[in-house]
Amino acid sequence: MNGRMARAVRQRLESLAAAGVTSLPWAEPRQDSQGEPATRDEGIPAQPAGQASRPNDLPADLAARESVPAADAAGRGRSLALLKQRVIDCTRCTELAAQRTQTVFGSGPADARLCFFGEAPGADEDASGEPFVGRAGQLLTKIIEACQLRREDVYIMNVLKCRPPGNRQPLPDEVANCRPFFEGQFGAIAPEFICCLGTTAARALLQTGEPIGKLRRRWFDHVIRRPEGDVTARVLCTYHPSYLLRNPAAKRDVWEDMKMLMRAMGIPAD
Repeated sequence: MNGRMARAVRQRLESLAAAGVTSLPWAEPRQDSQGEPATRDEGIPAQPAGQASRPNDLPADLAARESVPAADAAGRGRSLALLKQRVIDCTRCTELAAQRTQTVFGSGPADARLCFFGEAPGADEDASGEPFVGRAGQLLTKIIEACQLRREDVYIMNVLKCRPPGNRQPLPDEVANCRPFFEGQFGAIAPEFICCLGTTAARALLQTGEPIGKLRRRWFDHVIRRPEGDVTARVLCTYHPSYLLRNPAAKRDVWEDMKMLMRAMGIPAD
């Protein structure tokens, strides 16, 4: 079994396990015609102590049809597992599907209050299948900890579920193809808060043409469609961690945004 096939099998098994599947039926081996078996960053406080083919067409109302109508984390987890399998099987963006090592769905608790929403997987994420695990991800972890949270307390995901070649920005058609996926994730989780990391995420979620510099320091509402009834998440936008690696002075701006978020969540920010 080659590396790519092994990763695909692992993703499928993880998805089935998350959906509550504990065993699989035994398949008889195929036979032929003869019957033979064929570090701390300046500007961010340390953590306080203590065009695409569509063979797998995905309707825009997937979130409503696939979500399990249950308020508990197990029900939400089953919804995410169903959606994750759709992502694994997706080949809507021909170029991305052909070049990816594996899809990168998202990570975190199914009942998270807060979702961090980024742009797309990079090389490290494509290799591991987990979002935000490279240098930008390490910085995001520090930001989360500075907010008196743990990474395992929040849900982390991207607009695209496949790495764009050369880490280029997502194309409009690619964002459109992935929209049912990320909207389905929000539908399953129903977070109270969404933090958009960078222009691509903010524009994709809010469907605006404004740059991130003008979207910061403002609250937006995003209506999440769910079978149990629509809910509204409060949305805050800030700079992407990869931007901070290139422009360290902007870390202070991000920290001001995070203090807004903390206050809204009832976390002491001063």
